[in-house]
Amino acid sequence: MIATTTRQGCILELRAGAFAMTTLLGAASGGALAVCTVPFALTTAGFTATRIAVSSVAAKMMSAAAIANGGGVAAGGLVATLQSIGAAGLSTSSNIVLGSVGAAIGALFGNSTTS
Repeated sequence: MIATTTRQGCILELRAGAFAMTTLLGAASGGALAVCTVPFALTTAGFTATRIAVSSVAAKMMSAAAIANGGGVAAGGLVATLQSIGAAGLSTSSNIVLGSVGAAIGALFGNSTTS
């Protein structure tokens, strides 16, 4: 941005810089938060690296899926997919997509400051 010689122009330039900084910080925070929160949330729900935790939300979901499917959990279903993510983690491409979406949402929140 070109600096202006008027006092008013300098104030506007500083506000524009602060506005860009809050957007950048919001994007960085949103991306990092999204990538770090999903594995934690899955583990908390009961989709652990070794199995579905006893008496957890994941166990209740698995029970409901098994009852709905006549005794078994369908391959490729929601419970099976979440357990796979809990056991192996997200792929690099999934982390990139998740981080990008989190960064976009974070930028929107960072961009929504009022003066």
